[in-house]
Amino acid sequence: MKPLEQLVRRNIWGLAPYSSARDEYSGKEAHVFLDANENPYNAPYNRYPDPLQRELKRLLSQVKGVPEDMLFLGNGSDEAIDLAYRVFCQPGVDNVVAIAPSYGMYQVCADVNDVEYRTVLLDDRFQFSADQLLAACDNHTKLIWLCSPNNPTGNSLNRDEMLRVVEQFEGIVIVDEAYIDFAQQQSMRQELPTHPNLIVMQTMSKAWGGAAIRLGMAFASADIVAIYNKVKYPYNINLLTQQQAIEMLKDPFEVDKWVKTLLEERTRLMSAFSQLPVCEHVYRTDANFFLARMTDAQAIYDYLVDRGIIVRNRTRVQLCRNCLRITIGTRTENTELLAALRQY
Repeated sequence: MKPLEQLVRRNIWGLAPYSSARDEYSGKEAHVFLDANENPYNAPYNRYPDPLQRELKRLLSQVKGVPEDMLFLGNGSDEAIDLAYRVFCQPGVDNVVAIAPSYGMYQVCADVNDVEYRTVLLDDRFQFSADQLLAACDNHTKLIWLCSPNNPTGNSLNRDEMLRVVEQFEGIVIVDEAYIDFAQQQSMRQELPTHPNLIVMQTMSKAWGGAAIRLGMAFASADIVAIYNKVKYPYNINLLTQQQAIEMLKDPFEVDKWVKTLLEERTRLMSAFSQLPVCEHVYRTDANFFLARMTDAQAIYDYLVDRGIIVRNRTRVQLCRNCLRITIGTRTENTELLAALRQY
């Protein structure tokens, strides 16, 4: 890995962060707040939230087994994705490399930040080669994006190949693990102590059932997290999100039950799909969704929409021609989907 100072944009490295009122007395006890021009009425919503989400991070640290200073919280994972470009990539100069197909926001944020987005196509098993990925890099490649389990393909990427990329690439490697709770493969969080160029992203949106509260996590070295905190908006995680996440974290065993139920339904639904006349192939998955190649994805998608059933048509995505992506719902929802397809 190159020294972090060489990877971070020069203006970001020297950036003086905004100093919020709540930061300036950190570590002291206070009960009269006349510093932030807040309305004294309508508590607790009249007060700005903790800009560093300390209580929430304490709980997350215990659940995830990662020190608090190695944890960044964003307004969804999309904030952490965008910050990677803003922190490391000089617009119009630097580039990033990613597998394809994968999560679309990596490229959207690249385009927004005027950063070249290079892709390396997965093979017919939806796997990648570390050598091919590294061969696509040059002296201006700052980031490599890996999504495991991958979206939209659903499979976990080869862990050994991911580690080879982390160990051989001189820049930053970001592994997006939004669906890791549904997979058997171990999280790459375990590699953080020995790989300072690694960033691992997770989310409260999937297994935790918290998509509406918009809370994403990035695990990284304390130095990288400090830079992210310097660049982010001061109060990026609102009070309601922090409160709801804290309540959810108090009962992680409920999430374990949800995951177990969803995995059982995933097995049932995939087995039933493989027997449908309109389904040509069901791809292996490690996520709470699966990809299925259909006889005519667009026509089947339109048919389901007319019946109020929404799946994702991925037929225009590379390697996904005539494929629908099916999220695992409740048993009732899954049964309704199957019933509709059997009548197609």
